[in-house]
Amino acid sequence: MDHPDIEIVEKKTAYKGYLQVDVYRLRHKKFDGTWSGVLPPREVCERGHAVGVLLYDPVRDELVMIEQFRVGAAAGGGPAWMRETVAGIIEEGETPEDVARREALEEARCVVTDLVKVCDYFSSPGAFSERVTVFCGRVDSSGAGGIGGLAEEHEDIRIDVLSAEEGIRLLDENKLNNSVTVIALAWFARHRDTVRAQWLGGEAGA
Repeated sequence: MDHPDIEIVEKKTAYKGYLQVDVYRLRHKKFDGTWSGVLPPREVCERGHAVGVLLYDPVRDELVMIEQFRVGAAAGGGPAWMRETVAGIIEEGETPEDVARREALEEARCVVTDLVKVCDYFSSPGAFSERVTVFCGRVDSSGAGGIGGLAEEHEDIRIDVLSAEEGIRLLDENKLNNSVTVIALAWFARHRDTVRAQWLGGEAGA
């Protein structure tokens, strides 16, 4: 956190495991040009940045999505198994495009041949540093299905193939309850015809 309008008084790591929690004491410049006082401690969860990729077959007009167990959703009283886009954390030395292709293969057994960037956003900026980059990826859905994921990462992932219309319907019926998937499908509903024409009209490049 290096910004001329922010002064960090103290930073310490309170917890480091699967996630890392850092505690900040800081002050910042206000909209009227003065400085705030030192704020009460602010906890920030660090886990790196992430990528989500909506897998789309423009030939068959189908989406490849996944379903897996989510402990956070279960703890929050939501569905413990969620239908999602493929997603993963950016490892050192990787680009977001690298992650989109890697996770599509690991989680959904699909090879991504083209990518279109949808957006990037902060998942929960009040407490998480995580920034998510979202793509739509071109795949061949003809052989998709079954179970995916890596055993060494304790993944048990069901791979689903559904029509583009069904995916948009699930969005409209509020049956997709995680932000990456909602954002990706909302974009897809608006840009489906354009991206399909682009990919079916020739090699798009990524």
